[in-house]
Amino acid sequence: MPTFTVTGDVDPFLHVSMRHGEKIYCESNAMVMMESALELKGRMQGGLGAALMRTFANGESFFQQHIEAVKGDGDCLLSPTLPGAMQVVDVGQRQYLLSDGAFVAATSGVDLKVRTQNVGNALFGQSGGFFITETTGSGQLVVSGFGSMSQLEVTPGNDIVIDNAHVVCWDSALRYEISVTTNQSGGFLGNLVNSVTSGEGMVLRFSGAGKVLVCSRNRETFVAWLNKGRQQ
Repeated sequence: MPTFTVTGDVDPFLHVSMRHGEKIYCESNAMVMMESALELKGRMQGGLGAALMRTFANGESFFQQHIEAVKGDGDCLLSPTLPGAMQVVDVGQRQYLLSDGAFVAATSGVDLKVRTQNVGNALFGQSGGFFITETTGSGQLVVSGFGSMSQLEVTPGNDIVIDNAHVVCWDSALRYEISVTTNQSGGFLGNLVNSVTSGEGMVLRFSGAGKVLVCSRNRETFVAWLNKGRQQ
């Protein structure tokens, strides 16, 4: 199986080592460098229907880059779109749901499928509207987050509440619901007012057993800050 290694301290590269015949796929424009033994092609992962659904659900490119070691062993360097950390995730015994823009690369044994989610999460979440991307198969997946990344463990009876703009991916076995506040007892209108006045925004409440990967920066607030500076 290809070897993924995150290399570099700030805004790292993803170093990929492949033996002859091995292949990976990655987000469009992720390739930075590759050796001559490797070959790159643009393809619709999973066919036309799957490519359309992923583009609609998770903001991914319609065509993804497929890199294969066709002439011998070889290495390549990849990078995500946004500045920040990357993490290699083992897929198989655990499957994962991905937030918008989190996907970087995966081994060929991992596939990305699209599934529906409930109306509340679809309307208020940042994970593809009524559809969300889920991994299937086995192998390794690489995800990226804006800023630094950390892994949180959710255990039974100890729910974790996370601002949804900081969620990168999470264990598909976890139960999750969207809320406008961390308070569960104030009623919808009271919670909405509290959310606006506190600046808390939307949060995701995870329960069950599994892990969640989070990032330190909020992409939307950063973009808003940049736009505010341009207007001054």
